[in-house]
Amino acid sequence: MKSRSSHSKPLAYAVYQELAEHYAAAIDTKPHNAYYERPAMIAMWPDLRDKRVLDAGCGPGVYAELLLARGAKITAVDVSDRMLELARNRVGKEVDFRLVDLTQPLVMFPDQTFDFVNAPLCLDYIEDWRSLFAEFKRILKPGGLFQFSCGHPAFDAEYYDTNKYFSVEQVKCTWRGFGKVVVMPSYRRSMQEMLMPLMDSGLALEKLVEPLPTEEFRLSDPKRFQSLMHRPSFLCVQAKKP
Repeated sequence: MKSRSSHSKPLAYAVYQELAEHYAAAIDTKPHNAYYERPAMIAMWPDLRDKRVLDAGCGPGVYAELLLARGAKITAVDVSDRMLELARNRVGKEVDFRLVDLTQPLVMFPDQTFDFVNAPLCLDYIEDWRSLFAEFKRILKPGGLFQFSCGHPAFDAEYYDTNKYFSVEQVKCTWRGFGKVVVMPSYRRSMQEMLMPLMDSGLALEKLVEPLPTEEFRLSDPKRFQSLMHRPSFLCVQAKKP
């Protein structure tokens, strides 16, 4: 992975530190998360009873709580100490929460540690997917699964009005949906640059889902519900270590 000085922070770190409490307060009911991305991700999960799971980019702990309810043994990581504090308050001591930067090698985890890696909506802040996916493959047991969600490449290309579709491009947009207006930086990339890092790492594509909004979404936000019924904004992917 690309090296970085000990004084620098990854993309979007400062914004998530600022947004943490607002994000945690809204995450259970914000439609794009609660009624769109999360149901699609959960529907793809295997049986996780007694499985060792890495919850990557755990944020305020909503996925860690759901994984715990499925009987998983969870290590949850995030680069934001404020998010981790909120996650610990939400979930408690049954989850091993750790401050980890996913842009750096995951040296704290030995080979073949986990049965499942869950990475919801955190990869859009990471430029180098090939190095990270290679690390996920290393720490997965044979037959283990890696699952992630991210911005849909077609939606992002139109939303950001890019003329660099085939590049991994840093972009930014204004977020208003968490009760505080922030400018959020991220990376957008092509479909090829989403799927080839999986193949290059030796992970095998298992599932690819373009989510549909749920009935709860329709009741909460009818206008955006209709838009999502015709054009997805997220993509969910599952891959397997041979």
